Amino acid sequence: MAARALMFQGTGSDVGKSLIVAGLCRLFARRGLRVRPFKPQNMSNNAAVTVDGGEIGRAQALQARAAGIDPTVDLNPVLLKPETDTGAQVVVHGRRVGHARAREYQALKPTLLAAVLDSAARLAAGSDLLLVEGAGSPAEINLRAGDIANMGFAAAAGVPVVLVGDIDRGGVIAALVGTHAVLDPADRDRVAGYLINRFRGDPTLFHDGLTAIGERTGWPGFGVVPWFADAARLPAEDAVALERPAVQDRTGTTLVVAVPKLSRIANFDDLDPLRAEPSVDLRVVPPGQALPGDADLVLLPGSKSTIGDLRFLREQGWDVDIAAHVRRGGRVLGLCGGYQMLGRTVRDPDGIEGPPGEAPGLGLLAVDTELTPEKTLTRTRARHLATGQPVEGYEIHIGRTDGPDRARPVLMLDDGRPEGAASADGRIAGCYLHGLFAADGFRRAYLRSLGADGAGGLAFDASVETALDRLADHLERHLDTDALLAAARPMAGRR
Repeated sequence: MAARALMFQGTGSDVGKSLIVAGLCRLFARRGLRVRPFKPQNMSNNAAVTVDGGEIGRAQALQARAAGIDPTVDLNPVLLKPETDTGAQVVVHGRRVGHARAREYQALKPTLLAAVLDSAARLAAGSDLLLVEGAGSPAEINLRAGDIANMGFAAAAGVPVVLVGDIDRGGVIAALVGTHAVLDPADRDRVAGYLINRFRGDPTLFHDGLTAIGERTGWPGFGVVPWFADAARLPAEDAVALERPAVQDRTGTTLVVAVPKLSRIANFDDLDPLRAEPSVDLRVVPPGQALPGDADLVLLPGSKSTIGDLRFLREQGWDVDIAAHVRRGGRVLGLCGGYQMLGRTVRDPDGIEGPPGEAPGLGLLAVDTELTPEKTLTRTRARHLATGQPVEGYEIHIGRTDGPDRARPVLMLDDGRPEGAASADGRIAGCYLHGLFAADGFRRAYLRSLGADGAGGLAFDASVETALDRLADHLERHLDTDALLAAARPMAGRR
């Protein structure tokens, strides 16, 4: 039997498509179906390394986990990683192929459709159900020509579409009816129906709204999904999630961890275990605000543009705040791009992340970084030398870092290579490995070394699994999942 496919597109960005797909992946996988998530084109600096040695958007890695499969590059064949306000690194089938400005990418998109359809066909060949996530909104009809992310893909692959509207932001009736109004007739006919997401309050109060949408569009509704608070326990794709309060039961908080919100912050799911840890008060500091003076640890996160974010960091005065923190005896940890920033210099002779040049680092570690065209994409295990605890995670970076402080590594990789660097007193440290804090034993030992007397209760991976199961239960209660499954159709062959 040919695999069936169903695509979820939004009336706008950040309407909850990623978690809807993740929850449905878990739900249908529990029913015994071979489910595969798929996103033709993603734009995110929160990436994951796949088992086949490439990178995809973090949301697709979470969806793969929900479906019970390993993440591969086919789940997200085109990934855009913003480096400036007008340009992004272009990743195809998990590999960096270059940089494109927005207008250049519009011209490039039609050439990428074949890669997208190839990935979709490979996934369909090994599955019963393909759940496809769109990007942005099909109502952006100015981008319809050459589109590969929304209706362009749906048309090429013959996939029906479910529209997702977010009632929490307001205007959901206008968003759905307006999308119906601006779509051309062929695209309008691809819509099998819609669902309402993030409803708060009494759903019976929205009955007249559902009637109004149906009268004006003719589309059936698949259900109204109430607000799901445990979404905050799951890795987020967009940095806007860092502005939302954590779902956290704090008891005896003893440790303040300050994280400057860099303009090109990347792989910020490193923070998720700390956000969930009852013994930690994680403060993500927005631009224009000083780092808190009572911080026990300043954590410099990853960045998609190290030199650009060093400049941004200094513009906020955070370099002064970090220097004062160090003078007070505070600790600093840098991960990936944050590790590079801790050194003496960052050089980009080939213009990998912008114009060729060099920038002074924060000078807290005696190391120097040179950005190189080759990108490191590795999943690995290691041992944290100071605590002796095992960790596992991934490297996803451009550049080589070396210098005297590399003689004091932070980690010993399973292949015997030392990784990272530390100052002589151990208060400043950095490494390239993402995912450290997901290891419960390491996180507990590390936080205790900083003075967190309550560390130890959180089982992070188990909490993610529980949240995915609760999400699937939540969708099953509030959506007509049988009707959704019936709306899926076999994909068209390659054209």
